[in-house]
Amino acid sequence: MRDRKRTPLGGVQAEKQLRYVQLIAGGVSNAQACRLVGIHRKTGVRWRYGRSVLNTAGEVVRYPPMRTRPVRPRSARYLSERERIAIADLLALGRTVRAIALELGRSPSTVSREIWRNSGSDGRYHPHHAEHATRVRAHQPRRRRIVEDDALRDAVVGLLEKRWSPEQVSHELRVLFPGQPARWLCTEAIYQAIYDPAVDVTRPARRRRRRRRPHGAHRRGRLTAMEMIDQRPAEVEDRAQAGHWEGDLIMGRGNRSAIGTLVERTTRFLILLHMPDGVPTAIGVREAINNAFAALPDALARTLTWDQGKELALHQQITAATGTKVFFCAAHSPWQRGSNENTNGLLRDYFPKGTDLSVHSSERLAQIAREVNERPRKTQAWNRPADLFNRALAAA
Repeated sequence: MRDRKRTPLGGVQAEKQLRYVQLIAGGVSNAQACRLVGIHRKTGVRWRYGRSVLNTAGEVVRYPPMRTRPVRPRSARYLSERERIAIADLLALGRTVRAIALELGRSPSTVSREIWRNSGSDGRYHPHHAEHATRVRAHQPRRRRIVEDDALRDAVVGLLEKRWSPEQVSHELRVLFPGQPARWLCTEAIYQAIYDPAVDVTRPARRRRRRRRPHGAHRRGRLTAMEMIDQRPAEVEDRAQAGHWEGDLIMGRGNRSAIGTLVERTTRFLILLHMPDGVPTAIGVREAINNAFAALPDALARTLTWDQGKELALHQQITAATGTKVFFCAAHSPWQRGSNENTNGLLRDYFPKGTDLSVHSSERLAQIAREVNERPRKTQAWNRPADLFNRALAAA
């Protein structure tokens, strides 16, 4: 009978069930639909209302009721219920996996995997059980890997607590877990975990940047004997040579406290300068810069680029003491110290605007600088500034 009534869509069983569903959806009674299709009345009842049976292993197998209402179509990527029934019919006809795959327009591996996953202990493929299992899985949200894997969660949380960005964390996971792709999370997965209240993953809160209020023009005075940025050596521009620095001050509440920042242009290495009592006087800035550059070889303290703030009024004394030539940006042109400005933005996570910066000790500043220097940087091909600077030190 199967050979005589088999259709290209699957087999006689698939054709009968489809016809039965159409009749019931059209208002035909179960008994009449069964007579028209040519099946037993009990078979129609089982199709319509589903059933639960015990398999040979003593497990309860639930066959779901048929659907007579339109449902959201399943993606063509996945096997449909009709295709599963067709696989069962074609297996009953003795067809091979490759022949079934060719008739369904599927990959042989897809059909083989489907049969292997949903065959009972008797070796027979059960299409309705497979369909039911698929629907159950579709309604169960997949648990995040970061929830299931304690080591992965600890690594992500630890890096986020150091104020690493999700993109930096995503890259670092490939370094921490080499050869373990299951523990490699993309940037979006980390963001979703952060914003999911059911997942115990957070990052330090970032302060919303306040809108700058326009200030009236004010006279800052003019520094003497300035060498401007266009007079810097050509090797400073292409970042090919280490030892060229950019500097600035991060100001605290009411401009009554400050922290100095020095960023090496080639490696993005950061040095934080502690101001005595937090007050950014010209003498205090001079001493802090002199102490920082005194610990470096001459090859790594070639030039310093600063803005035209009066805190660097003693720049000639800095050059005399350290041999570092000081150059100044054009007025109101912070982009000419792009590396330093970018780093200062990162540091605002540690030093929010409107706070007193004099409370931070030199030890605390060293710890923060170390954390920032140990972050991998995308602009540095995911190298750490600390590692790059150590190589420059070794070369010098």
